[in-house]
Amino acid sequence: MTATWAGIAARAAADGLIPMGGFAAQPGDPVPAGTGTVILLGPDGARFWPRLTAAAEWADGAPDPVDRWSTRVVGALAAELGGTAIFPFGADPALPFVSWALRSGQAFISPAHLLVHAEAGLWVSYRGALALPGAIDSPKATASPCDTCRDRPCLAACPPRALSAAAYDLPACHAFLDNGAGSVCMEAGCAVRRACPVSGAHGRDRAQSAHHMRAFHQ
Repeated sequence: MTATWAGIAARAAADGLIPMGGFAAQPGDPVPAGTGTVILLGPDGARFWPRLTAAAEWADGAPDPVDRWSTRVVGALAAELGGTAIFPFGADPALPFVSWALRSGQAFISPAHLLVHAEAGLWVSYRGALALPGAIDSPKATASPCDTCRDRPCLAACPPRALSAAAYDLPACHAFLDNGAGSVCMEAGCAVRRACPVSGAHGRDRAQSAHHMRAFHQ
C-alpha cells in the first residue's frame, strides 16, 4: 500500500478511524528507530462506534475492549504500511500524545483548557498513531477553530462550573455526576464538549460518550 495521506485516510476509514494530524519525527522523539513521520489516528465521528461494538473485543467480556481493539486495528494498519503502531495507553512513561497533537498543527488548547481539533472539536481523541518510515505530506497547520468562535459556549456550558477559563475542578465535576442533574452528561457526554460548534458538526454516537463517561466516573 502506498503511504500517502489520502491512501492512509481511505484505509483507516474502513475501520471507522481518521488521520487527525501528522508531523515529521525529530531526534529525541520517543518513537521507534527509523521513524520519519508520525500520523495520529482518532475516531471518525459516528462511523467509529458501530465498527468497534461489532468487533470481537467488544463482545468477549474481557477488560479494556476499546484499547484492545485499537491495538489490533491500528497495529494491522501500521504493519501494512511497513511501520509501527504506538498508543496513548500502555506505555511507561506515557507517550506525549497531547504535545504531538499540538505539534501537528491540527489541535489546540481551547478556552476551557481542553484539547480542541480543527475538525473534531472537543470530541477529539486519539486511538493510536502510525510511526512510519520516510516523509509523508500531512495537512499544513491550520488556525484554531476557537479563534473565530465568537460566543465561546464551552466556557458557560458546565453546570457546576467545573471547567472554566480559570481551571478544572475535578472534584466538583465528579460530585455533579453523582447526583441526578449529572445524568445528561453521563448519558450524552460532557456538556462542555457538546457545546462546541465544531463537535456538533463532527458527529459522535451517544453510546460512545456514555461509555467513556462511565469509564471516567468510576
